Amino acid sequence: MMSSPSDRSLFDAAAAILRENDRGTYTVPAKGLYPFQWNWDSCLTALGERHLDERRAWLEIETLLAHQWPDGMVPHIVFHATDEGYFPGPAVWATGRATPTSGITQPPVLGFVLQRLCAEAQDRAFAQNRARALMPKVAAWHRWFYANRDPKRTGLVAILHPWESGRDNSIDWDAPLAAVPTEGVGEYRRRDTQHVDPAQRPTKGEYDRYLWLVQHFRGLDWDNAKLHDASPFRVVDPGFNAILIRSEEALGELAEGLGEPAIAAAARERTVAARAALEMLWSESHGQYLCFDRVTGKRIDSPSVGGLLPLFANVGDAERSARLAATIRSWRSRTAYGVPSHSPADPRFERKRYWRGPCWLIVNYMIADGLSRSGLKEHAAEVVAHSLALIRHSGFAEYYDPLDGTPLGGRRFTWTAAMAMEFLAPAGV
Repeated sequence: MMSSPSDRSLFDAAAAILRENDRGTYTVPAKGLYPFQWNWDSCLTALGERHLDERRAWLEIETLLAHQWPDGMVPHIVFHATDEGYFPGPAVWATGRATPTSGITQPPVLGFVLQRLCAEAQDRAFAQNRARALMPKVAAWHRWFYANRDPKRTGLVAILHPWESGRDNSIDWDAPLAAVPTEGVGEYRRRDTQHVDPAQRPTKGEYDRYLWLVQHFRGLDWDNAKLHDASPFRVVDPGFNAILIRSEEALGELAEGLGEPAIAAAARERTVAARAALEMLWSESHGQYLCFDRVTGKRIDSPSVGGLLPLFANVGDAERSARLAATIRSWRSRTAYGVPSHSPADPRFERKRYWRGPCWLIVNYMIADGLSRSGLKEHAAEVVAHSLALIRHSGFAEYYDPLDGTPLGGRRFTWTAAMAMEFLAPAGV
């Protein structure tokens, strides 16, 4: 039975956004601002779609994986249609794919999503058949990460572009990004700031460096075997690696249950090594994990939400999970809503600028899931309650000011709506 009429109304409003942004075989994050298919947006959107049409949820994933590169990489954007309203478009990336794609990737949440689609399927036989067909592709993507982004076999993978992290302008990247040159980038016209207040977006200085990296990788013909060592930006993000660990673990469990022991064994082996390596990024003074700059060989003193996301993978022991939960509560004591994307106590915190402070529902979802799995259900319930209160207060925005709940970025945002559906569905809505 439904929790309350207001919950039913909220769920229906979220469902309407998913339908509005549906393009038949894929979903756009938001009209205008993001007119193509984004990697982890689609994966997380499938979690919401399953509450409306399970087959449509699987189609979302199948469409994404249909554009996997031969080496195993799943690109972060698939340009299914022409749209001049977004920059940088296919001509800037010039990856040479039949259907244009970008040349970098995004957080690999897909293994986790496949397991959840299977575990909670109404049509179990259909879901298992789809999972069997897609698991080898997910396994190939995971192998790609360790082959191309961990060449020294440390157990942890690096991102080579801030856009890969999903946290584009995080304070975590300030120091390593400063080492990226800007000479030769040339003139360009951004489109994002025509849709959204520039004060809520990355700066021009950051964008210049984003584009320099794209042009640099394009000059190497997008050869993933060369990009790691050739990139001046190589950062190990604990949040990114935690998502990969959780997806590896989910892939292994799913493969074991569906009679694919080789996939399961390889996933387990990679997971064990990654869990052990991630502990080297723990900061006792911050009560969370920190990023590591492979170029300088030093940890990055930046307390961001990426250092809290290892909860999603149940990294560490019960004591460590409790420390992370305490850090989250400490941050939330300074805000009115949700979990901010950076510590509000840090003087670099910016409440309205993209990933330098604002609250994101997808992060709240992963943190709540991790807290619950760690047995910290009261903490998880607080995050969920604050997330729903934020949506009721400000609608389905891309992100939010954590101090007063002001909606920021795009509006009627797909993955925000999908996360609301996930929060509400356990209540029987």
